[in-house]
Amino acid sequence: MQESLSNTRSSNGTSNKGGAMNLIPMDQRDGWIWFDGELVEWKQAKIHVLTHGLHYASCVFEGQRAYKGVIYKLTEHSKRLKKSANILDFEIPYSVEQIDAACKLVLEKNGLIDAYMRPVAWCGSEEMGLAATNNKVHLAIAAWKWPSYFSAEERLKGAKLSWSEWCRPAPNMIPCFAKAAGLYMICTLAKHKAMKEGYTDALMLDYRGYVAEATGANVFFVKRREIHTPIADCFLDGITRQTIIQLAKKNGYKLVERHILPDELNEFDECFLTGSAAEITPVAQIGDINFKPGKACKEFIKLYAEEVQPKS
Repeated sequence: MQESLSNTRSSNGTSNKGGAMNLIPMDQRDGWIWFDGELVEWKQAKIHVLTHGLHYASCVFEGQRAYKGVIYKLTEHSKRLKKSANILDFEIPYSVEQIDAACKLVLEKNGLIDAYMRPVAWCGSEEMGLAATNNKVHLAIAAWKWPSYFSAEERLKGAKLSWSEWCRPAPNMIPCFAKAAGLYMICTLAKHKAMKEGYTDALMLDYRGYVAEATGANVFFVKRREIHTPIADCFLDGITRQTIIQLAKKNGYKLVERHILPDELNEFDECFLTGSAAEITPVAQIGDINFKPGKACKEFIKLYAEEVQPKS
């Protein structure tokens, strides 16, 4: 899902009113970004063109949301960021507690209450080549106002997904359990093609031909009071995915994690995507298979909205 799907104008400068799209470039916005331990003006948060993370994808990131001034599952995101870096064989020089504190500071400094937040860590520009053992590891954290992709009414119309020609690789081919920038290259390609063909997003299979995930979100299927979702054995086990699994069990659904073949999708009544950015997004179509967002989609939109609100 992309920011351009939003149909409201917000302080991030986006609008698609009347079919036009106006966007303030990300590097030209106002505000503050936490960069290697200091708050710097947004427009001054820059790196060198010969940065290792740019050339060789030694880069990991997180995506998380703040609701009413509280970042949802902040520590879980900070821990995953550290773990992702370790999987890519570099160490972020800040503790989980320091990353948590920096995220809160960024939110406060920018005067944000409801926001999307992007921590990102990468290897720097000391040396150029495949090895990055002598390169400094950097960490930056930005936050901006990014409303939900759809209003409640628009969500229930459902997203349209195509089938991606790209598949999620096997675990021995990529570091699939890291939220690593390089792993999103095929997602971008799949997303671009889907949008050109009039779809919202694309659904990807894995290397074995099983249903995996959308380009930036996990997928769930509903059959009466059963929720089926692919086993996260070759793609990221999203934090929102884990939350929905817990909510499903808590609210009387039978949760089934299993390998799902594309031919089985006709057996399901509803389908929805999950992610920190996408939140809960119902699906109306995958290729030539149609779903009707209904009771379950409405329930999980409501349950998740209640779950992410700060607890007094």
